[in-house]
Amino acid sequence: MSKKGAKQKYYVVWQGLKPGIYESWDECKKQVIGYEGAKYKSFTSKQEAEEAFEQSYETVKDRKGKKDLDKLTTKEKPILKSISVDAACAGNPGTLEYRGVFTATETPIFKRGPYEMGTVNIGEFLAIVLGLAFLKMNKLDYPIYTDSRTALAWVRKKRVNTKLERTAKNVKVFHALDKAVKWLKANEYNNRILKWDTKQWGEIPADYGRK
Repeated sequence: MSKKGAKQKYYVVWQGLKPGIYESWDECKKQVIGYEGAKYKSFTSKQEAEEAFEQSYETVKDRKGKKDLDKLTTKEKPILKSISVDAACAGNPGTLEYRGVFTATETPIFKRGPYEMGTVNIGEFLAIVLGLAFLKMNKLDYPIYTDSRTALAWVRKKRVNTKLERTAKNVKVFHALDKAVKWLKANEYNNRILKWDTKQWGEIPADYGRK
């Protein structure tokens, strides 16, 4: 059951311990946390979840929860000539992925992962830095959108303030972090890094839509 006042969500698990439709994140989590290659997404209605379950994860993963940016009626709108980044983590810490897309078309630019024992904030930070490197390499003045205030602060300070400890399992994650911080300290850039307004614009175009 959902908490009082919270909007009911339904979770489709295509690949996990037991594929199916679940009515709470707690139940869904039991099927996907620690399961390598888990595929799952949340939906706002049971009918939508049932229809999605009949299709493949790949078919439905990129459109859920997103608005048609060209038709937004809000006073302030996102800059479509930009890139958007996001991260997803099954657990905290857990299996981490992150990616970047062109905001207007949602065309993939890069994606990394899965990595063991990462966090969402780390993924968001790495995605921003990789986005900056991509823009610099291609001499593009596009801004970057992120929905993570923490990652924004880390990039601004050129320092990662994570409580995650280095272990044998997350060697690749910390190697990527070290490279990202080194890149920030060695490179200058003029690209703006902007906070995505999820409330007004819907989910960020790079969103994984899993929770």
